[in-house]
Amino acid sequence: MQPFWQIPFWTPIFTVLILIAVAWEVVWKAIALWRAARNGHLVWFIFILIINSLGILPIIYIVFFSRKRG
Repeated sequence: MQPFWQIPFWTPIFTVLILIAVAWEVVWKAIALWRAARNGHLVWFIFILIINSLGILPIIYIVFFSRKRG
């Protein structure tokens, strides 16, 4: 049995996890950028565009700072 540090890092499971993370980030980022642009929130738009946070920053914007439509 190989020691942990000699196990190949790039495995099919790792590839799938990366693809899921990328899809997750793209979806949330697109929704948040759309709302920030429509609401005229330039600072939020720039931060969301620049910072990659696995969807955390876009979700915070969508839930707490974007205007609710009613």
